[in-house]
Amino acid sequence: MIAAIGIKRLGLAAATLAGAAFAALVLLSLLIPADTVRDSIKAEIRAVTGLDPVLRGDVAVSLFPSGTVVFDQVALGDNGGGEPAMTVEQLVVRLRFFPLLIGRVEIADVSLVRPTITISFTPDGRSNWSSHVEMLARALQPSPDRVVSFSEIRIGDGKVILRDEARKITETLSNVEFALAWPSISKTFAATGRFIWHDEIIEGAFSLSDFVAALVGDRSGLKVRFSGAPVKFAFDGYISHSPTLRMEGTLAADSPSLRDTLRWAAHRTPPGGGFGRFSLKAQTNVVGGNVGLSGVNVELDGNVGEGALTFVADGRQSVQGTLATEGLDLTPYVSAIRLLTTGDRSWERVPFTLDGLNDLDVDLRLSAARVTLANAKLGRTAVATNLHGGHFTVTVGESEAFGGVVKGSFGLAQAPGGAEMKAQLQFADVDLDQCLGELFGIRRIEGKGNLGFAVDSRGDSVYGLTKGLNGTANLISRKGAIAGLNVEQLLKRLAKSPLSGGNELRSGKTPYNLLSANLKIEQGTINVDDVHIEGPALRLGLAGSASIPARDLDLTGTASLLAASTNGAADAAAPAFELPFMVRGPWDDPLLLPDVQVLMKRSGAAAPLLETIRNSAARTQRPADGECPPAASQEFASVDANDKSRCAPQPGR
Repeated sequence: MIAAIGIKRLGLAAATLAGAAFAALVLLSLLIPADTVRDSIKAEIRAVTGLDPVLRGDVAVSLFPSGTVVFDQVALGDNGGGEPAMTVEQLVVRLRFFPLLIGRVEIADVSLVRPTITISFTPDGRSNWSSHVEMLARALQPSPDRVVSFSEIRIGDGKVILRDEARKITETLSNVEFALAWPSISKTFAATGRFIWHDEIIEGAFSLSDFVAALVGDRSGLKVRFSGAPVKFAFDGYISHSPTLRMEGTLAADSPSLRDTLRWAAHRTPPGGGFGRFSLKAQTNVVGGNVGLSGVNVELDGNVGEGALTFVADGRQSVQGTLATEGLDLTPYVSAIRLLTTGDRSWERVPFTLDGLNDLDVDLRLSAARVTLANAKLGRTAVATNLHGGHFTVTVGESEAFGGVVKGSFGLAQAPGGAEMKAQLQFADVDLDQCLGELFGIRRIEGKGNLGFAVDSRGDSVYGLTKGLNGTANLISRKGAIAGLNVEQLLKRLAKSPLSGGNELRSGKTPYNLLSANLKIEQGTINVDDVHIEGPALRLGLAGSASIPARDLDLTGTASLLAASTNGAADAAAPAFELPFMVRGPWDDPLLLPDVQVLMKRSGAAAPLLETIRNSAARTQRPADGECPPAASQEFASVDANDKSRCAPQPGR
């Protein structure tokens, strides 16, 4: 019974209190002038933010049933000299309940509805927010007279416009939804929310451990988190900007596709293939426009590297660094680069696109214990890549490739009408079948050898480069074989039976002790002047030309079967049999054609046939009665004396 009475009394007291509050609110809404509320709110916003709100529209004050004030068309940070730093369609202020009961106007929180925040950077590095930040820092300085006020600001459906006047760049963040934890009690500042950039939703979080210190340029803890479909980014460290910007801490970035991230962020797509899964972790040190990354652990397309990188953003953007990796697979990046078409095996004619080479400077050194390049497996490799002024150069310090060592450089640059290419490479003691097969699609020479070439060209495609190719090439090999034909066996058979060719022309192997070639390339044509092959019992010499654009051969040569000396060795001075031949057709499958007339002359069985052919030719060329034979005719000797005298030149004629 007593408990029931107590509950009734408590309920009655609560109802009385609520009724009194209700009555007080009704009374206050009638007694407190709207101008007083408006001016109090403006003064409190100015005291907390340092910004003086400029009211350009209507003001709606509602103190009943809750204290709410709505300002239309408000400008913050309007210094009267141009575009304000922020404009707001509606500034909604919610008032604290209990202070309002005693007639005092205090802000509980502020909402910015559809604000437009403009941040502009001048060429000298200053921002349109510089003076406002200074005022905000003064307003937030600790002071015994400073009254604790509102600590929450919400941004709804906002827009942030970023302008860099020096680089002529303008970026817009739309649909900005953020909640700001203002440092009214503690020193920290935090912001969490989301925005849309380049049609992608990005969730973000930002915090400063000492907001006032950060505003005045002193050291403050900084945490940044951004997460979206294209990329995830995080930084945890410290920041200061007096006298210059400095940041140090741990940086982490992750992307399911670096290609998609670059397309989204910079509207540029790297050439070739690859640039898929990407992650980066590093210790970061930012000084001004220089970003230094140490202890770098980077992963791209399954390739993991460690080292250090430096990004320079002052003036022209550049990247420098050194990376080391155990295994490097370059197959994804060259898979989209086609030298030959897949159908007719001709050179690719798709025009080059090298526009991206002018946007960035790169100086990167890379070392790998093993390298995979399509079907080629390379050993320990050290390369340096340099990109400057649109000229891209790869310098191979040393690479264990094709069973030997490769050194040299390759360069590519944008040029009028296409691209300019220069290459100077030396292949020492390499597997020629693998090397020539991977580079040129030629798989005919087996064995070790040294290959070198220095070439340059200009063209709008791979085919265009082959048409304008100039330079020199040399090849020397010892103890190898030419696949696809057995010249020694063929010569021995033809020496015994000249008309019994057979399938040996396109099968077997020709072993050699020495293969030497010195070539000169002019406008896509290889001039073959000094090519000779020496085998245990034969000698081959070649001359003629080869077309690089057409990928075909037009060569003539002589194959000599060497006579054996008394001690069993070949006697190079006395060939037992010589056979002229021609090589015609495509590189991949050329046709070897021996000189048929030489074979027929050597064949006793063909002697009557040759005699018949000569007699037939003589009768065909013999002059008719009253006619003189041609001056170059060999049958002139068979004309009788009268015909000779008649056809002899006469004086005066």
